[in-house]
Amino acid sequence: MKVLLIEDDRLLAREIAKALREENCAVDVAANGEDGQHLGNTEAYDVAVLDLGLPKVPGAQVLRAWRKNGRQLPVLILTARDGWTEKVDGFKAGADDYLTKPFRIEELVMRLRALVRRSAGHAASSIVCGPLSFQAQTGVFELNGLPIKLTALEWRVLECLIMRKDTVVDRTVLVEKVYEGDAGTDSNSLEVIVARLRRKVGKEMIQTERGRGYRLAGSGL
Repeated sequence: MKVLLIEDDRLLAREIAKALREENCAVDVAANGEDGQHLGNTEAYDVAVLDLGLPKVPGAQVLRAWRKNGRQLPVLILTARDGWTEKVDGFKAGADDYLTKPFRIEELVMRLRALVRRSAGHAASSIVCGPLSFQAQTGVFELNGLPIKLTALEWRVLECLIMRKDTVVDRTVLVEKVYEGDAGTDSNSLEVIVARLRRKVGKEMIQTERGRGYRLAGSGL
């Protein structure tokens, strides 16, 4: 899961980013609405966490601009404003969820995972692909009912594949979803990560589509 965090409180932003990275997420942080709007328009994210009271460009304006430009990434508004009017304005701007400060990091993580799961078209919290299953609320992968130990990068690649199971995922999309910031310098390591994953989940599970990308194969195994 790759998260765009737009928050001008630098201490809070560091705390949220640290907690998300501990949950294997890739996180890009913007401290103002202008930079956040640009990142949301130009980079690939699974979900965005957006504060309303931002410098340069207010959060609601950022969100309205994204929706006007056709950007459909799920957005969770994170703000100290707990009035009903502010919530209504946020949802009218195109928000998918709303969390009021102060909050528990655990709740934020679970809400973000639920948004990503639903946006990928999965109603159930458990996503199954052959002998592999993913508990989307807890972030745990299991093979034949037993938990799999994964590095952060392995987890991100496998999550991206299982969310799009039985579908070819473009190599560029995988790179964009897995790495933070400029992914270009790390793109060559994707094959290494996939090779490690094949050793852990079975080489027949992850199929290479030459010239395109990879597919997590659940049917026919």
